[in-house]
This record gives sequence, C-alpha cells and structure tokens, in this order.
Amino acid sequence: MNERTPVLVGAAAISQRLDDPSSALEPVALMARALEAAARDAGRPELLRAAEAVFVPRGFWAYPDPGRWVAERIGAAGARSVLAELGVLQTTLFGRACQAIQAGAEVVLVTGGEAKHRARRAQQTGAPAPDSEQTPGSPDEVLRPSADIIHPLEIARQMVMPVRQYAVMESALRAAEKLSVADHRRHVAELWAGFNRVASSNPDAWYPEPVSAETIAGESGVNPMLAFPYTRLHCSRWNVDQAAGLIFTSLGRARAAGIPEERWIFPRAVVESNHMLPLIERRVLHRSPGFAVAGRVACECSGLSPEAIEHVELYSCFPAAVRIQALELGIPESRPLSVTGGMTFAGGPLNNFVIQAAVKLAEALRADPGSHGLLDAVSGMLTKQGVSLWSTLPGDAGFAYRDVSEEVGREVAVVPVAPSGRGIARVAGYTVIHGASGPERGVAYCDLPDGSRALAETRDPDWLTGLEREELVGREVELVADGEMRPA
Repeated sequence: MNERTPVLVGAAAISQRLDDPSSALEPVALMARALEAAARDAGRPELLRAAEAVFVPRGFWAYPDPGRWVAERIGAAGARSVLAELGVLQTTLFGRACQAIQAGAEVVLVTGGEAKHRARRAQQTGAPAPDSEQTPGSPDEVLRPSADIIHPLEIARQMVMPVRQYAVMESALRAAEKLSVADHRRHVAELWAGFNRVASSNPDAWYPEPVSAETIAGESGVNPMLAFPYTRLHCSRWNVDQAAGLIFTSLGRARAAGIPEERWIFPRAVVESNHMLPLIERRVLHRSPGFAVAGRVACECSGLSPEAIEHVELYSCFPAAVRIQALELGIPESRPLSVTGGMTFAGGPLNNFVIQAAVKLAEALRADPGSHGLLDAVSGMLTKQGVSLWSTLPGDAGFAYRDVSEEVGREVAVVPVAPSGRGIARVAGYTVIHGASGPERGVAYCDLPDGSRALAETRDPDWLTGLEREELVGREVELVADGEMRPA
C-alpha cells in the first residue's frame, strides 16, 4: 500500500446535557474535548500536537476562526485553520483532509460542535453562558458555496424553512409511489420509528427514549404538526450540545506510531455534486440525480458494489431526504439506513451531524472487520449531494475524491419560474403549514401549461382540512391574483 494512503485512526463524539448552562462548555471547548477523546481513541495523544490542519464546519456560533482556536487549545498552534461556511457539504471536509494527507501532510483534524442546548437553557434560566470572544482574525482558508440555495420567490412566499420544502418533496414522492395520504403517513412514521429503535441502542443519542410510529404521526401538544405530513418528531433536533472529532493520518505515520491495524478505517472514496438548483426550478421534485451519479462514481472509484456495503448512514434531516437518497442509490427502505438513529433521535447539530455520524460508522466498521460503510451528506434542500465510502480494508485504488457537478448539471431537468403565473395549473407538490392554532396556509408548487413553475397558496380553512385527507398532487388548480390558488 502507498505510504501516503489516508487513514482514519481516531474518532470520538461527546455530548453534554446540563441544566445549569453556566457549568456547560461552549462549542469551541466541546470541539477541543472531542479531538482529545479522538486522540485517546487512537491511543496516541501526541498526534494532536502534530496536526498540520484543522477543518471546522460553520455552526450557530460566531467565532471568526474556530479552527485556529481549537488548534491552540490542543497544542497545535501552527496548524492551518479551514472554515467551511453553511452550504458546503460536510463530506467536503473529509475529501479535503484526505487530499492533504495524499499531498504530504501527516496529521489532519476534522471537528465540529454546537452548544444550542446550553444557549437555550441560558435563555430559560437567565443564567449567564456567553460564548467567549475570540481575538479578531481570519482562517487560513474559507470554503463557501457558489450559489443560492433558495429562490427569491420561495423567500417571498415564506418557503424558506427546510421543513416546508422537504414536506413538498415528500408529497411529490408520495404521489409517485401511488400511496394514499393515510398509507403514506403511516409508512413515513414507521420508517422514523425504525430510526428511533436504532437510537435507543446508541449511548450517544440525544433522545433515545422509545417512540412509536403512532406517536410520531399523531399530533399533540408536544408533537405539533409543522408542515403536513411532518410533525416535530419527523424533524432534525438541533437544540443539542454535541461535538465530534476525527484524526486522519497517513498510512506510513500510522505504522510508525504503532497504531494497531484494527483501529484503522480507510476512506475509500468521497464523491459529491456541488451543482445548485433551488427546489422550485427542479422539474421533478421527488428525485435527486446527484445522489445517483455520486453513488455510482463512488462505487467505481472504490471498487465496491452497493450490495457489499453492510453499514449505511443516510443523511436524515427529514424523511424525504432519506427516502429520496435510498431511491437514487438503489437501497431498499426495508434495510437499516442508520447506525446513529438519525438527526431526530441521535441529535442533529446544525452543520456537524455527518462528522458525528462518521464516529458511529467507524465504531460499526471496527466491530465488523472486513466490512464497508456508506455515509451521505446533504446541503440545503437536497441541493448538494455527497457520498463517502469507508472500509476496514484499504482497497487496490487507494483514496479517490471526485466532483461530479458538471455531469449532474447535465442530468437535472430545469423549469423556468413564473412569479405571477395565472390560470389553470397542475400541482407538482404541496404542503399545509401549521401554526399554533392549526392549519394556516396550503402552499403548492404548480406547473403551468407553458412549462413554467408557479408558487401559490390558499388560506381557505375548509380546503386546508381536505388537503390533509386527499391527494392534491397531479390535480388542477386555478391560480389567481397575488399568488392565490383555488380549486379548479
């Protein structure tokens, strides 16, 4: 094997759940703690001091240069700091870290963390728990997305919240599968109950308590409907205090350090699409060709087939994300799709979940020598797609990092947007948005006869109730002034 082959030798995740926020660690301290735990996992604490780069994804916090601050705390003050802004795939950090190892770096760290629970408890109790102010400075490198995730019309129609757009995708997928509204609601709840069962055996899960499919689907004071068919228990849980740390090194350094081979995890491939297209401009709302392309290329680069992958973690911000990924990758929904329990139950820190999941995937692979794993990432509203393959075996081709954005751009069908479309249109996807007192607005993505796409809404209370019982996708509606729709 090539001595420059990247290998993951240390991985750790930590959680804190303290009622007194003044006793809780802030995000940058959690990140440092996670890396220290990862070094203990590798059995070589000195690896942290040898780090040449620290990669951090942006979180809720406002630190200007978190990677440098973390590096100073762990004794690697000379390490380069790299910050990935929101909209950058978390798999990008894996790919860039492994590329750095291939190019000559010996130790590269990836970490991320949040303390949203700490901040929430500070608001609730009035106890002081401010984040420390970092001396002004800039990272050595900042990774940024190249385009906007949300279309201006979606902003104007208040369709910015992810739960609303994913609920629209879910409706389109329901119609494509020819499921009734009631059967679909049961199916999605049962899928999520399966994730909950995985979380119940995950000691790092934020919400491991058993929850039934009936409870997930049902509306209650603690589980309100947010955007039909999604209740709160369908959604990512980001009010968490969680952090994770990963230590990548070269195969040569791992050998020289005497790290046992049974601790080694080989990144075989990271393949991603950074082609960005807002949901309203996608001709087909329930598909994501980027995952099909990235999955195929990842298998080609790694020499692995989908059937050979025993451990799977699909990005789980909402059920539609999981279901569409499974569809594109050819993975049956009936098989286990998570080793963590997913973002609702394991915890979904804003821009760090994939790093958390990598820790749990590494544990699963180590416990199953000779096995392989798949870990996906999503940015935006299934806007960008990342597929990573990992193994306890190195593979003949070593590590591969590919960007398939151009190929995906050629495959995605695009529709023009009609900001003030009127007349008869056909519904491509919809949701009913709820507030504190129940259903408030029905919002539909509608296709006009000229091939353009409009976004319309209704506040008719009788119709809103009906939209949660009978399918609207595929039916005709009439678009009138000011973005209003009514039955055709």
